[in-house]
Amino acid sequence: MNIIVVGLGKVGEKLVERLSREENHNITVIDIKREVLQDTVNAYDVMGVFGSGASVDVLSEAGIEDTDIFIAATASDELNLFACLLARKLSENCSTIARVRNPEYNRELHLFKEDLGLAMIINPEHTAANEIARALRFPSAVQIDTFAKGRVEILKFKIQSGSPLANLKVADIKNKLSGDVLICGVERGDDAFIPGGDFVMEEGDFISIVATIKNAAAFIKKIGIKTNKVKDTIIVGGGATAVYLAKNLIKSGIEVKIIEQNQARCELLCDLVPKATIINGDGTENRLLLEEGIENAESFVALTNIDEENVMLSLYAKTQTDGKVVTKINRIAYDEVIRNLGLDTIIYPKNLAAEYIVRFVRAKNNSIGSNIETMHYVLDGKAEALEFRIVENSPISNQAIETLDLKNDIIIACINRAGNIITPRGKDVILPGDRVIVVTTHKGFKDISDILK
Repeated sequence: MNIIVVGLGKVGEKLVERLSREENHNITVIDIKREVLQDTVNAYDVMGVFGSGASVDVLSEAGIEDTDIFIAATASDELNLFACLLARKLSENCSTIARVRNPEYNRELHLFKEDLGLAMIINPEHTAANEIARALRFPSAVQIDTFAKGRVEILKFKIQSGSPLANLKVADIKNKLSGDVLICGVERGDDAFIPGGDFVMEEGDFISIVATIKNAAAFIKKIGIKTNKVKDTIIVGGGATAVYLAKNLIKSGIEVKIIEQNQARCELLCDLVPKATIINGDGTENRLLLEEGIENAESFVALTNIDEENVMLSLYAKTQTDGKVVTKINRIAYDEVIRNLGLDTIIYPKNLAAEYIVRFVRAKNNSIGSNIETMHYVLDGKAEALEFRIVENSPISNQAIETLDLKNDIIIACINRAGNIITPRGKDVILPGDRVIVVTTHKGFKDISDILK
């Protein structure tokens, strides 16, 4: 497909990387910074056009007439919206995606999304806030991804010392623990596995399970892990993500305290989230954190604009509280180092934004008919979990799972049949209309037929 990306900030660059290297599309990038543009062109072997995405001449030079998807991801919401509107005027068959960050716009955009011709609105801060809120509702999980419109979750957690899962075969879970869950992935050191029934789990492994929310909670509780949501949280940094997160948590009955250094921003936060406690001060000062009760807080979220500050704050928080610690990271140049620091949950907003857009691109690129409805990167980015809608002429419909000639490193993890969630076994038959969740270490699947040899 022909795709134009306007704006080469954190989200734009990640999109170019995913869509060109991993998805193999024809990418043209537009930016007003020559050096950034040239670096991107050289790094990812894409076409580059210097100029503004809101210019007819620039868009024409970029080939807007033959473009399938247009993505505006600059730092300006207004420019992104105008560029998308312009792209639709110049190319009727072009799908447009706008990055919109302003909380004020976020409330209103759904009213005129169709009038603007937008196929998707992406808000990395809002998406990140939702991910963090989910983590705080289930603090023992390192990562939680949702499918089947929230009915099914993939939860990742660590096998602790003394866990009944240690030294247990995957096939023995149902009999020995009576758990209606499916182990879809195991991470051990730098390796990731899609485990078969004979795979033996070990202490220290990170495992990912697929289950309904009810079954997951029951299973986690059965193996001795805390399942109830946190009662309060301390957030350092009062940006857009903090606003979205605070509103989300307050609705769930969680007490929120935000520490923000800028006094004017504090005054605005008092208006935006009046039920939160707003503290004007430097959240990087240990003394202030102790005064505000970090030792007794059930969760701590580092949301400053500086990655290094977030990492150090989270490391300090882990020395002071047994509560859940969440760290926001914008750049991922040192992700390997960060992963080895023992932090609880790390959120990468630009990865989340790219994930949503890649899912849309794959679904649009699909020509066979089993559309991708949801996609998440799991197992530390080494695997993908995809939710496909099965149609009448699908090559796997009306067949038992055990008869399918699947590729290696693939597991059919869940079947959603009109809201009835099925943990699949070999005898189960996949029917037209089903939603099927597949977990695989293969990258780039666009259709359910890709799982077959």
